[in-house]
Amino acid sequence: MAGMRGARQWLEYAAMWLVLKTAGLLPRSAARAYGAGVAFVFFAALPRLRRIASFNLKLAFPDWSDAQRRGVVNGMIRQLGWMGGEFSQFPKYTAERIKEIVVLDGVENFLEAQRAGKGVLILTGHFSAWELAPFAQARFGHPMSFLAREVENVRVDALVNSYRTLSGNKPIEKNQSARAVLRALAEGGKVGILADQNTILEEGVFVDFFGIPASTTTGIARMALHTGAAVVPGYLLWDTAIGKYRLRFDPAVELSRTGNVSEKEYTEEDVRENTARFTRVIEEIVRKNPEQWVWVHKRWKTRPAGEKSIYPF
Repeated sequence: MAGMRGARQWLEYAAMWLVLKTAGLLPRSAARAYGAGVAFVFFAALPRLRRIASFNLKLAFPDWSDAQRRGVVNGMIRQLGWMGGEFSQFPKYTAERIKEIVVLDGVENFLEAQRAGKGVLILTGHFSAWELAPFAQARFGHPMSFLAREVENVRVDALVNSYRTLSGNKPIEKNQSARAVLRALAEGGKVGILADQNTILEEGVFVDFFGIPASTTTGIARMALHTGAAVVPGYLLWDTAIGKYRLRFDPAVELSRTGNVSEKEYTEEDVRENTARFTRVIEEIVRKNPEQWVWVHKRWKTRPAGEKSIYPF
């Protein structure tokens, strides 16, 4: 059994290595087209993924037609494929080259938060080519740490992280993150956190996402309330008009503190209220750019105790 598992992991690694190296040899435009083609084949082979995305879109946009939802799903698949193509090109993306691919918007918001000296938590989600966002930020001169869930296949995990860290960023393993994040913030560092996925009951609170209670990580709220770090929305979106990505930083989210508590103290109501605020930021971005968010994730999977699953499959 262990031998079969080892063989499977070697095959996974070999496949990932082959795809990355093949696409990496291509010009950028061809690599993006190659990635999109692979993504559409992958989704055709796994129809349940389209089913999840379609169902999520029905929850979020109940008044939409089936044609509208299909269009968004196809747009999402294309974005995922493009991200794969971009990822394969990371070894070629120098500081000069990245300026031809990514435009910085609102960087003054990020710099203002950084000047406060208490560290910056970058609130983000799975938008467009999200792997490109921290990579580009570092190439623009602002390297950061980022939370990442470890891939079960250690070889694949090492391969992926070797690309992620080429521009000077540092990964923090998601399941062992608290101490490392606190240390980075204490040093005035920047930490990117994806805050748009379903969370288990023990690690989240229920706040509305598209009007439906969704179990959401409280980690950002707790870290910000404890350290005083600024929470700056930062996200990457594809801009068709200019044929480039925009890496956008919005003004820091104002934190809510209730009662007469000291700077490092907070209440559970503070945690819930700020988590709701962060989730509203994510929702607003998704509403404006629905084809650039990953609908294939079961965002409303965790339910309050005693409540049946939203998903019928």
